[in-house]
Amino acid sequence: MSEESINEIVNHEVALEYSHPRLEKPKYFGEIIEQDGSIHLWFGDIKTCLHLAIDKATSTIVGAWFDKQETLNGYYHVLYQILIKYGIPYKFFTDNRTVFNYMSLNPNKRTSEKDVLTQYGYACKQLGIALETSSVSQAKGLIERTNGTFQGRLVQELRLNNITTIDEANKYLTEIFVPSFNEKFALDYKKFPTVFEVSPSLEKINYTLAVLTPRKFDNGNAIKFNKEYYQPYLDNELKCFLPKTECLVIKAFNGDLLVTIDEKVYELRKLKRNMLTSKDFDKITEIKQKKKYIPPMSHPWKLTSFKKQMQKSHFKHQYA
Repeated sequence: MSEESINEIVNHEVALEYSHPRLEKPKYFGEIIEQDGSIHLWFGDIKTCLHLAIDKATSTIVGAWFDKQETLNGYYHVLYQILIKYGIPYKFFTDNRTVFNYMSLNPNKRTSEKDVLTQYGYACKQLGIALETSSVSQAKGLIERTNGTFQGRLVQELRLNNITTIDEANKYLTEIFVPSFNEKFALDYKKFPTVFEVSPSLEKINYTLAVLTPRKFDNGNAIKFNKEYYQPYLDNELKCFLPKTECLVIKAFNGDLLVTIDEKVYELRKLKRNMLTSKDFDKITEIKQKKKYIPPMSHPWKLTSFKKQMQKSHFKHQYA
């Protein structure tokens, strides 16, 4: 056997890009938050997705939420928990398969809620949170191991407590399981230096964790959104626009609907199929419509800015 063949046999070294060496953990609490969605038979007889976020420095679970699938709504609930309890972290490290799933869908089946990394990345951008993604599971070792631990422990606890609905599961998860898990397995984050920024106001959180959807007006001065028709109002007065006028529908975290048109913000009201009363046949008691708060126009709600973000997300994979 030649010397070259012997060297090939005994040489166990591999290139760095093909290996995943164990690394030191970050110094600061909030420096890197790993996130992932784990689809599993967590409770009941239907698989659901656990959206989980863990601080890499302290192994503290900072957010957790069940949803029917891996969704923007699930990640927004996790981010809401983080913002309310801890503040604004420095960076998220998460999976990037959601954007590929979105792009592989038939264009007729694509919705803004399914475009997770575009929407989530845009929200992170407004809050100043860096967002790094990877499709390599070994690169997110901490969150992958934690998902495995949850599958071993949480499933049993949910079964022992006879929990079979998603609302019950989320209540148990956030109020009992996660605090207990952190107490047993996480380091005391209060003993670590932190890079979390001060929490935004509830109003800012509500309008930042929003779903943004470009739309155009039809010939009837209406916008079709989620299979319903809506019209724009300002100070309880209907506003009219030319057909094909572009706009940006904003669905806030609390479900409120707004629309931005030509750098102005309007309330959206659903157009009912039939009128609730008839002026000719019903006795009508006039009810004064309560004036709804309309937040001021801001840069995140500009249609051109969001379109640029969509292009970066879909084709350059730049999310925040």
